[in-house]
Amino acid sequence: MNKKKQIAIVTGGAKRIGASISRRLHKANIDLIIHYKTSEKEAISLRDELNKQRKNSASLIKADLLDPKSYSKIINETIKIYGQLNFLINNASTYYPTNINQIDQLNWDNLIGSNLKAPLFLCKEAAPFLKKNNGSIINITDAHITKPKENYIIYSIAKAGLTNLTKSLAQELGPEIRVNAVAPGPVLWPENSNEFNSSYRKKVISQTMLKKVGEPDDVAKAVEFLLLNSNFITSHILNVDGGRSFQSE
Repeated sequence: MNKKKQIAIVTGGAKRIGASISRRLHKANIDLIIHYKTSEKEAISLRDELNKQRKNSASLIKADLLDPKSYSKIINETIKIYGQLNFLINNASTYYPTNINQIDQLNWDNLIGSNLKAPLFLCKEAAPFLKKNNGSIINITDAHITKPKENYIIYSIAKAGLTNLTKSLAQELGPEIRVNAVAPGPVLWPENSNEFNSSYRKKVISQTMLKKVGEPDDVAKAVEFLLLNSNFITSHILNVDGGRSFQSE
């Protein structure tokens, strides 16, 4: 069965949830641009892994999403490599606490820049190319955002903004482009954080309806569904959190 080639950009696509999304979309015969900033070793390893499975099916773009020049760079290099764009997955994210006394311009620029500003401007740059192919955008937000975590003020603002950006873009870019979001819950614990110790993890798990944590591929499956099997869905936020966001306190 000959299917027209489809191309996806996955920001932060070299490791953790991003790598799972990259692998699952590649398995669905989608060619990839894997964006990374500092995870060069993981990015090269993943690219080589995927290209062994299907020649010239994965390419890398290194870019700092806090640099305004990166948005056009990522999109233009994608078009230069593959000649088209079908899907944009805004997965890259920065996550760390900022209580009221830690809020400063640097933290604001970092957390808002990676979690909200970059997705917005990448969508802007990608839109003309996505429209040509009736493409689709997926933003990776956070299922916990309706009940913001204490001391994560800027991050919570950014992800709440990304949720509303998803809904705004769905109106702005439809009917040619569908825009949805996937909102993970307890899937992977943050790296290098003493806050998420054993007792905290047990508490979070107890707050899920399914009494377990998810797998990165659970998020990837949700992304795949919204991209490939949901032609009548847009402006939707799909929680992948074991039911935690619907549990009563």
